[in-house]
Amino acid sequence: MVAIDGIGMTSRRTRMRLIQRLREAGISDERVLGAMEQVPRHIFLDEALSHRAYEDTSLPIGHSQTLSQPYIVARMTEVMMSASPKRVLELGTGSGYQTTILANLCEEVFSVERIKPLQDKARERMHLLRLRNVMLRLADGPMGWPDRAPFDGIMVTAAPRTLPEELLGQLSDGGVMVAPVGEEQQMLVKVTRQGSRFHTENIEPVRFVPLLAGVVR
Repeated sequence: MVAIDGIGMTSRRTRMRLIQRLREAGISDERVLGAMEQVPRHIFLDEALSHRAYEDTSLPIGHSQTLSQPYIVARMTEVMMSASPKRVLELGTGSGYQTTILANLCEEVFSVERIKPLQDKARERMHLLRLRNVMLRLADGPMGWPDRAPFDGIMVTAAPRTLPEELLGQLSDGGVMVAPVGEEQQMLVKVTRQGSRFHTENIEPVRFVPLLAGVVR
């Protein structure tokens, strides 16, 4: 677990209240709750917004991207951890917060980001947290990371209109993909690979920024 903190007792109490709200909202996987309790969400925000870090709300991180609501981070992680994945691909590093949660739960995390300034900041934060099991790549998200495939879990943190075939092909047999899918109306889905077949389960309605192609430097 991440140990670096640097916050006072008031912020610790605020963080614990967030964990309690997540429990009340139905998050029950103790592994996920433990990771979210340990990871300091405030360091993934600009200083002007850090006082809002432990609110259960999404917050802007620049470049028209957001740091997801803690409930959504916990819910997506809980769904993925139902398969106890060891090697995980994340599409959309963003601030690096979700990446860090996954790094506390999985042996290896491969995270792809298309916006270089966001990736640079995320890399600095992961260095601060001394993460050794995360690999970052600047590339188009919809393409995934084919030369590192297959993955036991794939987490998509922006919404494609439909599930990209390229990503489904990078999922190992028995692996799980968690992704928001759709445009005006989006649904969080869980996709489980069973040989050459894919079983899709709707989880709940969500709202994410769209999954876009093209690297931004």
